[in-house]
Amino acid sequence: MPARPKSPAPKLPKDRTKHIGPRPAPAPLPDVRPLRLGLCCTFDEQHLNFRVATAAHLSKLSREGAKAKLGEILAHNARAMNQAIRFCDAVNIRAFRASSRLLPLRTHPEVGYDPAALPGGKRSVALFREAGRRAEDAGIRTLLHPEQITVLSAHDPAVAANAVEELIHQAEMAEWLRADTLIIHAGGGYGDKPAALARFAENVRNLPNAVRDRLAVENDDRVFTPAELLPVCEAERLPLIYDAHHHRVLPDGLSEEEATRAAIATWAECDKPAGFSREPVFHLSSPKDGWDEPKPHRHADFIAPADWPAAWDQVLGAGGELTVEVEAKAKERAVARLAADLADR
Repeated sequence: MPARPKSPAPKLPKDRTKHIGPRPAPAPLPDVRPLRLGLCCTFDEQHLNFRVATAAHLSKLSREGAKAKLGEILAHNARAMNQAIRFCDAVNIRAFRASSRLLPLRTHPEVGYDPAALPGGKRSVALFREAGRRAEDAGIRTLLHPEQITVLSAHDPAVAANAVEELIHQAEMAEWLRADTLIIHAGGGYGDKPAALARFAENVRNLPNAVRDRLAVENDDRVFTPAELLPVCEAERLPLIYDAHHHRVLPDGLSEEEATRAAIATWAECDKPAGFSREPVFHLSSPKDGWDEPKPHRHADFIAPADWPAAWDQVLGAGGELTVEVEAKAKERAVARLAADLADR
């Protein structure tokens, strides 16, 4: 069973003035290579956001009006993606997980669309591609994490088919952004976890190469542990995203050192083609109210230093490389604080 650090996650007062006045120039993070720390999707202090849309709102517009609104959103998100990469480069954040909703409602049965067919759509696609080139030139790894409704283990074939369609479109976005990893969960157990994992594996085998080449599966905090996913990863040559917080909430008999070592092996042995990174991707977060509270799965604003797994130090100390996505509510501030904590040890 993985160790559960006893120190509570730090609680800091909310800075009510953070969105008032000009932003100070951000200071670069300490260099913690061969570790690559990643920022996930959105920002806390920066005036940088990604827009979304709802089907309910778009359905009230004419078809042309809805297309115009979606075209505006895509143009905004494409510009924001470039700004996000520039920011990460300026402050030495070396990985960025792009929002899975950069193209909101793209696969929706009623308001879905072809991005290139929207007003200004071709220009927006070109800007997304520019962001991908910018990230690659800066050495920033890009990743995507489709939403948890993307369920390849679903009982209902229609739900699984919708998941495949969503992954195909996410893979196209990944190609634009030069993202080498699409992160998914295995889905629900449906009362029979071996059968659910068998459906998951079958659907993985049938995915198009553009999806399959980028796919990685993450252990979650409610259904599937590393020990349950590792046989599927090994059989399907699929890399495992090891989430230490999830493993502490939902243990399985493996120690953190054992799970870390096994996850790294899946990256070494996976089917990623040449040009795709085999650097393992791990996730880290701290519980919002501490480990002994009723809901330890909720994420805190920052990472508690005691929650950094000692097993990961062993990997880095032996010359290994890791990408660790920081899943904390304070976003870029949490990445900066973790980098400083690690550099000060």
